[in-house]
Amino acid sequence: MSESSALPQRIAMISLHTSPLEQPGSGDAGGMNVYIRHLALALAARGVHVDIFVRGASTSTATSIGDGVTCHEVQAGPLGKLSKEHLAEHLPAVALAIQHYAANFAPYDVIHSHYWLSGVVGLKLSEAWNVPLVHTMHTMGKVKKLTADTEESSARIRGEMLICAEAERLTANTPAEIQELVELYGAELHNVDIVEPGVDLATFHPGVCAARQAVPNSLRVVFAGRIQKLKGPQILVRALGILSREREELDVKLSVIGARSGSKELNLQKLVEAEGVEHLVRFSLPMPAAHLAKAFRGADVVAVPSYSESFGLVALEAQACGTPVLARRVGGLPHAVREGQTGILVDEADPITWAKALALLATDEPLRTMLGRNAAEFAADHGWEKTAAAAINSYVRAIEGT
Repeated sequence: MSESSALPQRIAMISLHTSPLEQPGSGDAGGMNVYIRHLALALAARGVHVDIFVRGASTSTATSIGDGVTCHEVQAGPLGKLSKEHLAEHLPAVALAIQHYAANFAPYDVIHSHYWLSGVVGLKLSEAWNVPLVHTMHTMGKVKKLTADTEESSARIRGEMLICAEAERLTANTPAEIQELVELYGAELHNVDIVEPGVDLATFHPGVCAARQAVPNSLRVVFAGRIQKLKGPQILVRALGILSREREELDVKLSVIGARSGSKELNLQKLVEAEGVEHLVRFSLPMPAAHLAKAFRGADVVAVPSYSESFGLVALEAQACGTPVLARRVGGLPHAVREGQTGILVDEADPITWAKALALLATDEPLRTMLGRNAAEFAADHGWEKTAAAAINSYVRAIEGT
């Protein structure tokens, strides 16, 4: 669909539980933060004004992210930071607070909400402002229950069902996500648009790094993300333990970049000690994008062992650096990684299977070279400007009611 006279000029984005100002890889900050920030900036580059609304813990403030993009932290509900579970209890108050805060703002053409908490508030604002709502799930409770066996609240499932029924349009990262929306939530196929995430190609790009020089039977592995069971770093540690005991000729080391996250924290350091691989694992705190790109360029492979992943931005960022990806065959990862061309997909969470895949990559340097070269070419076609163009087309459909 081509852009038309309904081209939106002002967008209200809702991201209640996590701010695009936060450092990805810590707390609740992750790929969604990156997605919102870069989509907003890419929209602004096309002349669209974007206001991002998040819940403020103590005060209401406004911070410019770039020309045409402002992040508004709106205090609502009890003072202090709230978990996602507790925030769900205060959504009506948040909706009212945003209405009051933005009462004197110029009207919006579209509301774009992210994650189910924001979608529920987005529906209330859509009704109050008489503005269509476009919603992006990012993750879905029913999918996580099926793929990762997690406990998801009935409030979340009800909220997601309501959003799918009442939002003007939904956007999905991949065709697989469209299928999930239709089959698990009863979404109407004609109401869902694919808006693929992008990558900041000015930051994530190939480069020359001494650490990437071929060393026989050697592999440098990077994991980047929140340290929680859902992201699967424990699988890598157990696989490393297997290799250290059974493949002593291999020199495989793991760098973990991230911070603990979630109510049920994973003590990865304790697991490292239990596996006896303290000398093979290095921990780093979450880092700015430029430093993360350097870490990716210095790796032989970036591992994404998630139990559930709507897309996997880390996988795309790694490929943009010319680094192959070893990932689970779940969610959007088969779409973000080209099997046998830009990386390797693993069907199971079994550490033995992951150990075999790591051993293959450690002993086949020509394979890594081929995958890395293809990865850079593949990712180069996924800039955020394409994401913004697809999002605008979805906004236009929402405005026109088509």
